[in-house]
Amino acid sequence: MNRRYRKTIIAGNWKMNKTISETKAYAEAVKPMLGKPKWCEAVILVPPVNLQAAVRAFKDVKISVGTENCHYEVSGAYTGECSADMVKEAGAKYVVLGHSERRAYYNETDVDVNKKMHAALRSGLRPILCVGESLEERELGVTMEKISYQLKSALSGITAEQIRRVVVAYEPIWAIGTGKTATPAQAAEVCGAIRTLVRKTYGARVARSMSILYGGSMNANNAAELLANEDIDGGLIGGASLDPETFVAIVNASNQD
Repeated sequence: MNRRYRKTIIAGNWKMNKTISETKAYAEAVKPMLGKPKWCEAVILVPPVNLQAAVRAFKDVKISVGTENCHYEVSGAYTGECSADMVKEAGAKYVVLGHSERRAYYNETDVDVNKKMHAALRSGLRPILCVGESLEERELGVTMEKISYQLKSALSGITAEQIRRVVVAYEPIWAIGTGKTATPAQAAEVCGAIRTLVRKTYGARVARSMSILYGGSMNANNAAELLANEDIDGGLIGGASLDPETFVAIVNASNQD
């Protein structure tokens, strides 16, 4: 982390978990434990159906609320989808885009992710853009090529002004939900490479101020070591964020001096 130039963000991605009543119970459980995070912004990313309840539940808990996806069109015949404007008006501040599960299960392409980035930014949302390689790609030694392609594709047409609202999350696919974690050195190497790519396109000032998160099985035991790296500015937390105590422990790990 480098708090001099950029914000630390610990974002819990609930995926398809927790009902509205469970969301309220989670907020009540977190409230006495969390207090006011000293150094970071805590974020909970909920299914769209939970958004308004989450905004109300976390209002006094110092947790920002976001959601896990949006469509790239403003409106239309897209059954089961939510537009960026819809989730923004429901109270979302952040939206996760390009998550590997969306790419794998719903065949989202890099072109789709780029269109969603534009839609999210137009609506005033802060996108958390996910990029990451498979185990096969890492073993072939093409991690950086894959990350570069995903990043360039997703950010195509994004202006220097817009990029200031973008957060990037490096999520190695082989470390999501597997219990495996990239070593601090591996995670820092890729996060540093992402910052270098951003610098080449948008300049040093933008790159220096961008929050880059690590999103592969960060938990209460490894968070402090991962966050000690200058180019890792927080975490996109999956399963570990579903337990209030564990989530707070990760937030507290970001408060290290």
